[in-house]
Amino acid sequence: MICGVNGQDGAYLAAFLLGKGYAVVGTSRDAANINTSNLDRLGLRGKVRLESMDITSAANVLDIITRVAPDEIYNLAGQSSVAKSFTQPVETIESVVTGTLNILECIRIAGRPIRFYNAGSSESFGDNASTPADENTPFSPKSPYAAAKAAAFWLVASYRQSFGIYCCSGLLFNHESILRPQDFVTQKIVAAAVRIVMGGKEKLVLGNMDIQRDWGWAPEYIEAMWLMLQQERAADYVIATGQTHSLTDFVAESFGQCGLEWRDHVEFSTAHRRPTDIAVVKANPSLAKNQLGWQAQIQLTEIIHKLIDGARAVHRR
Repeated sequence: MICGVNGQDGAYLAAFLLGKGYAVVGTSRDAANINTSNLDRLGLRGKVRLESMDITSAANVLDIITRVAPDEIYNLAGQSSVAKSFTQPVETIESVVTGTLNILECIRIAGRPIRFYNAGSSESFGDNASTPADENTPFSPKSPYAAAKAAAFWLVASYRQSFGIYCCSGLLFNHESILRPQDFVTQKIVAAAVRIVMGGKEKLVLGNMDIQRDWGWAPEYIEAMWLMLQQERAADYVIATGQTHSLTDFVAESFGQCGLEWRDHVEFSTAHRRPTDIAVVKANPSLAKNQLGWQAQIQLTEIIHKLIDGARAVHRR
């Protein structure tokens, strides 16, 4: 069962699990009116059974878990934008923290050997320019979103230790794909570059260009989620490429691959800056490599090439 099946990670995970012979149930708050565009783009129409489930309602969650009787649950639901969490903090906390708690508690009540994956986030670490973050790095959240993800992480750890539930969190660093919504800065950058090279006269307006992130390719990260639930013992893992780049690097590479000089097309505005922002994140994903046998293969240049191909295809429609 995939909670949040209509998102980027949910759609790729559904495709991955179907390829391994799973029967996949996907949940959304309103399955009758779900936006299935990501599932459709991956050719999954009719292959995933859809169920309505409000993860902020414990009774609803218990009903669905009881009826579906899943072997594995992947919680990818909840408000997923750092920027939106500053304007929608209550929804962010409820969907991420309360939602995770409801699933954990319902697994406990169900009394079945369900394995549970929780989508954690590198945002929980805050700035860590000096030492790459690993599974033992303390959290220092700087946004409501990061605080929510940190709280959910500790709930998972508590239920694992207190009740013996097989549950774990993937501390995923930034991961991109052609399914990313347009309100994420990476898609905003790539889409603007493609529109400009195809004749658009717009200017791309950005905020803080100095931030540094570890960007990976989302379809690769799906396998890491699955591998976490196949181990003998549940544990939390940092999932990342181990390579950090600045947003300036991302912009320069995106426009460069389109044959453009980015400085001719980019403007800056303080209105696009967040109340607080993480300056530098670095990751140490060695535990995932050593214990899961997982390592990111696709790095920034290829990621941007894939994003540009996807943006060109959308532009031509």
